[in-house]
Amino acid sequence: MSDRALSPQQVLVAPREPLVAGGTAEEYERRVHELFRSGCRYLIADLRGVSAIDSAGIRALVRSHTTAQRIDGRFTIIAPQPDVHRMLELSRLDSVFDIRDSVEAARIPAWREPGVSLVIFAAALCGVLWWASASFPLLPAALRPSSIYLRDVGKFVAAGLIGLLVTSVQRRFQDKPMTQAMEHAQVLLCVSGALVMMIIGESLARAFGIAGAASVIRFRTPVEDPKDITVLFILMALGMATGIGTLGVAASGTAFICLLLVGLQHTGSGPRRTMMVQIGAVAGKPFPVAHVQRVFARNRIVFEPRELAQKKEVTMVYHTTLDPSVSLEDVSAQLVDGEAGVTSVSWEPPKRNA
Repeated sequence: MSDRALSPQQVLVAPREPLVAGGTAEEYERRVHELFRSGCRYLIADLRGVSAIDSAGIRALVRSHTTAQRIDGRFTIIAPQPDVHRMLELSRLDSVFDIRDSVEAARIPAWREPGVSLVIFAAALCGVLWWASASFPLLPAALRPSSIYLRDVGKFVAAGLIGLLVTSVQRRFQDKPMTQAMEHAQVLLCVSGALVMMIIGESLARAFGIAGAASVIRFRTPVEDPKDITVLFILMALGMATGIGTLGVAASGTAFICLLLVGLQHTGSGPRRTMMVQIGAVAGKPFPVAHVQRVFARNRIVFEPRELAQKKEVTMVYHTTLDPSVSLEDVSAQLVDGEAGVTSVSWEPPKRNA
């Protein structure tokens, strides 16, 4: 099996033997897991040298696909041989996988990679806002938009794009995934800030009226991460700056916040997740403690055994601490796939009193 990097985030993996249980499929899955953990987001599997595949190989391909989806990446298969393609058809996976005829067709241009496209979007948006802020006062009155509604629409669009950019940067560079509701709330909050300032204008009565209306609203959704709350306030402020027409301030604030969000991810020791994991094993045999500890050590998981129960199966509950980049699905696969008799793995956040 060989692999080569096509770009910092694109890697081509080319197995040259049948992907079957007993070595090759497991080796492929282990290598793919290492690539994703090292920062790969776009994996291309060149199957032209794979003459056969079984359930273990199918499972390895499925896990490659699901892992890529979880990190907002992509998994592509190149030119599977007839026997392999037939197995994919029988498994109804030919319509699930992205299958291409050549490496060139599967490659993603550098400018379309998320990091690069995000930088281009940020530079274009901030550049347009700075240009508008500097150029609009200098335009002759005859060339300025005659309709106040046209200017208002421009402010709404600018606020929406600012909210979308900051949210995209936060989602791209933070450790934990964001919910769709949170992403939408951040964009809408930025637009609402612009709307509030456009309504208030220079009217003190309107300001008191909106403050009174806002005090009636009760937000029932808890936000656990303090950084998420702070970003919400920042987006509200950026929206307000857009609403009063200070586009230069909005552009400078947006650029600074985006750079700061990226920089904060590279400072400090980084947060770690705390999870409770219940591992079930075959009854009638000693619990495979050594196997579980090897898997935890391989994934740099700090663990503490909490509870052992023997019913239909032997179950052990561990209190674990792990890096956000560690995939629970991959750890579960390593535990269950062992020959030590592990039959089930379930993860859940610890209770308050745990």
